[in-house]
Amino acid sequence: MKGLYNPGSEHDACGVGLLVNTRGEASHDLVEHALKVLEHMAHRGGEREDTGDGAGIQVQIPRTYYGIEGAYGTGMVFLPTDRADELVKRIDEVVAQMGLEVLSWRNVPVCRDILSATALETMPLIRQLFVNTDNELKLYLLRKRIERELSAEGVYIPSLSAKVIVYKGLLSSTQLRLFYPDLTHPEFESAIALVHSRFSTNTFPTWSLAQPFRLIGHNGEINTIRGNRKWMEARESVLEPKDFKLEDVLPILQPGMSDSASLDNVLEFFVAAGMSLPHALAMLVPESYNDKNPISPALKAFYEYHSILMEAWDGPATLLFSDGRYAGGMLDRNGLRPARYVITNHNTLVIASETGVLNLEANNVTRRGRLRPGKMLMVDTCEGRILFDNEI
Repeated sequence: MKGLYNPGSEHDACGVGLLVNTRGEASHDLVEHALKVLEHMAHRGGEREDTGDGAGIQVQIPRTYYGIEGAYGTGMVFLPTDRADELVKRIDEVVAQMGLEVLSWRNVPVCRDILSATALETMPLIRQLFVNTDNELKLYLLRKRIERELSAEGVYIPSLSAKVIVYKGLLSSTQLRLFYPDLTHPEFESAIALVHSRFSTNTFPTWSLAQPFRLIGHNGEINTIRGNRKWMEARESVLEPKDFKLEDVLPILQPGMSDSASLDNVLEFFVAAGMSLPHALAMLVPESYNDKNPISPALKAFYEYHSILMEAWDGPATLLFSDGRYAGGMLDRNGLRPARYVITNHNTLVIASETGVLNLEANNVTRRGRLRPGKMLMVDTCEGRILFDNEI
């Protein structure tokens, strides 16, 4: 007898948090506070027989900690344990074919002892790649080529960038710092930290589907995902990026990933094609407007123009984002995944999917509020400015 239960109707909220030093000053304290935010959202992450649904953190690259001089990009690489050496050699070949050089490979320190049997059984070998370029476009093209040639072999790259790096896995919120000792080293510093505790809804939890992704941490669902994906695949035939060949990044949407990952794929494509991160987000996740909710003529023209180019990716969704320079948060226009923020007198912006993620004295808070549907709150860490929705 078939019951009424439909797993496709499962919905729940993940936990997301973002800490930013508004002056762009990196510190280990900020990373430590971000890990505490993540741990305070443990109830937001799902667990199945002592296996977390996924947890992670995105930070600026801690260059002093890694101790490598000069311009470089770096990223995490998940490899199947039984063929890791072979696949590392093939990645080396792809790097050389792209006209780049592998500076080194690093075995990322991990603590396997804390993992459940399920997480341990599916755990990849985690290595860190260093490449001799800090050009974000070249690193994007390199990662896309590796994906195209080796993802079927079990290779997955959580991040490859000259600005940010992602530590994540099939972990619970409290396991992340224990699994990756790098995160607790005093020289591991950043001015931005984006954390995510995953409650798996529309996909089964895996190491690769833990968040954050390369640019976003997402709380919620993309309810329009089927149409978004099909329209994006159809749009590939008419896209003409100026600085690279489209065929070098196809498919834009990596197959077999979650709705959050697909949104991240599209976002990074438009950023690579020359849009700023806030511009691309405003196009993908527009705000709602009508006679009772008026907006300026210029902003209305912006949305009307971009609606010709891109349909809205509608939630309910909270999106926290960072590319290493810009960092902030926004809600989709439905506004059904609330998020709140505080700004402290120690130049720190904290955005999270709920209150109480950090113990802050009232006299330490200079401003507080909530994100509004379709609006952004963002920090430009290079210029040391906080930009509110009417300024972006």
